[in-house]
Amino acid sequence: MARADPRTWRRLGVAVLAGGLVLAGCAAPAAAGVAAVASTVPDGATGELPSTAALPAATVLTDRDGTPVAYLDEQYRIPVPYSRISSAMVAAIVDVEDRRFFDESGVDPVGTLRALVTDAAGGAVQGGSTITQQYVKNWLVDVADRDDPAAQQDDRADTPARKVREAVLAQRLAHSQSKQDVLAGYLDTVAFSGSVYGVEAAARSWFGTDAAHLTVPQAALLAGTVNNPTLFDPFRHPQAATDRRNTVIAAMRDAGSITPAQAADATAAPLGVRAAGPLVPGHNCYGATDGAGFLCEYAVAQLERAGFTEQQLDTGGYTIRTTLDPAATASAQQAVDANVPRTQDGVANTLALLRPGHDDRQILAMVANRRPGTDAAAGDTTRDLVAAPSNVFGAGSTFKIFTTAAALEAGTVGYDSTLPDPPSACFPGVGSACYPVGNDGTSYPDPISLPDALATSPNTAFVGLEEWTGTDKVVDMARRLGLRDTLASNAAGGTPDPSSPDPRIAEPQSQFYAGLPSFTLGVSPVSTLEMGNVAATLQSDGVWCAPDAVLSVTDRDGAAVPLARPACEQAVAPGIAHTLSAGLGGDTVTGTSAAAARAAGWTRPMIGKTGTTNTSESVAFVGGTGGADGVAGSSMVFADGPDPAEICPGTPVHLGNCGHGAFGGTVAAPPFLAAVAPLLDGRPDVPLPGPDPAYLQARSG
Repeated sequence: MARADPRTWRRLGVAVLAGGLVLAGCAAPAAAGVAAVASTVPDGATGELPSTAALPAATVLTDRDGTPVAYLDEQYRIPVPYSRISSAMVAAIVDVEDRRFFDESGVDPVGTLRALVTDAAGGAVQGGSTITQQYVKNWLVDVADRDDPAAQQDDRADTPARKVREAVLAQRLAHSQSKQDVLAGYLDTVAFSGSVYGVEAAARSWFGTDAAHLTVPQAALLAGTVNNPTLFDPFRHPQAATDRRNTVIAAMRDAGSITPAQAADATAAPLGVRAAGPLVPGHNCYGATDGAGFLCEYAVAQLERAGFTEQQLDTGGYTIRTTLDPAATASAQQAVDANVPRTQDGVANTLALLRPGHDDRQILAMVANRRPGTDAAAGDTTRDLVAAPSNVFGAGSTFKIFTTAAALEAGTVGYDSTLPDPPSACFPGVGSACYPVGNDGTSYPDPISLPDALATSPNTAFVGLEEWTGTDKVVDMARRLGLRDTLASNAAGGTPDPSSPDPRIAEPQSQFYAGLPSFTLGVSPVSTLEMGNVAATLQSDGVWCAPDAVLSVTDRDGAAVPLARPACEQAVAPGIAHTLSAGLGGDTVTGTSAAAARAAGWTRPMIGKTGTTNTSESVAFVGGTGGADGVAGSSMVFADGPDPAEICPGTPVHLGNCGHGAFGGTVAAPPFLAAVAPLLDGRPDVPLPGPDPAYLQARSG
């Protein structure tokens, strides 16, 4: 007979000693047993006990009605208590994995000793683990050490030290938690195939049900999978999964959990999993439901500004109820997709809708013909097209809103004033050069009334008004009315870099454009969402509120989580907001969007302003209707590809060299009107406010 290797004898000796201590720990009173076993393990080697409160859990974002629209997670897991797990699932996992679970002390001493001795002697790897011990191992691998590959390797190592550590933690766990909590924790922690963790997530993604309603064959399939999620993956290895499921069903029958007749029915049942594979939601906003991606991204950014970390959101199991209105989002998405197809080369169509108000500013929809994602060929984009100042070409004449508001406040103009409006003029510019400006055509009257100027948008009238009022005051008015993030960005739409020698890159727009007469013509990068909020501010009697995408946040236990929000501000006097709104009421009646309004059958009173950049690389529409209880928003169509060019109207809207390109009234206003009209069905018209008597006449200059 060959003599055993001395190292094998040493391993056996350690294994027998450790196993004996485990046996002693199980036989002794609980406290003494745990102490005896723990004394064989180095200090600090056991770690904290598993806890469902610390499990990484998916955060769900819902629309305002509570329907999920996106998930954020590191591991797709939805923890549930024992009371929300079906009796079939409890029986299946106990009968196949650990039939003595409800009677043992957390460790199976005989099985553990056999496994230790066999492993130490170099034999086949043995299990010998109870559900409690498996819970500990899964916890260490997938939770406690999930970001530490070296520690995970130790957690999986087939060594006596690892098994003793598991036994120590298992006994501590068994004496600190109820059997029901241990079993629920195990089922919440365990990994299933398809990158799914926990029984609730598996029930949803595999069968379209929940853990509380799992049937016998469903429960048996899940219970069988945990033994080897790869080998028994029902989507890749259906026959192996079926055989394993039937083994579990037989174990349930033999344990008396189900009758022979029930076992026969369950064995004959099909696997019943989703034909296309597990339905696992995306792990971030790229996986949001159609139309929800940009609002999801904005909600996440809002929460991070309020103090949440990315890891908290990805693992905290929060429920975030967003402001997303499903009807408004569907209508807006349909409108932009009809205007500019998702895969249309080089043309983006963004649309944001908000609810005005004096106490908050809820975002109803944030959509684009693009979708957040990485598949550019499918029309995806990694840019924040709606909230960020992604329209680097500007919003054109919509910026004349800011010039008018600043002039009304400064008293350089009144509602009844007329403005000089020559066909062309050269205004003071930077340095000694003047800034040449011309109107688009020669049909404008000179002088022109302020309401007619707002409706028909002559350039020379507004650049002159900006000069009289002060460009710095106009830029500040833009910030006050809503362009907070826009004006904090640089003239390229990015974060200012003070180290750059180029002021377009180094300075925020609020500084760069403070002395440039081109500002009123809307030539600077701008956010669609913030321009929509400008209209909402005017409809809210001059009260600015930050666009808000989050209605409430609750933690995994359903407790409300407070969320810090910026305070609303009285940006301009109500009289200025009312007077400017009255002046903006003519755009859809006699102004630049009148033809689009007629084509859409639009007859409601509304504020509106179109914008078109000089070479039609961007067109815009800003509008609102229904007062403080209505809808406000902005639609922008702009070149978004590497080779920007003139935007041409048509079906579809496209890039080209059409000679006389798109206008805000022809391309940007139609999707806005199409999106908003269905949302107002059955609601009475709300008239626009009249001009405030205090702002009828100029008061200075």
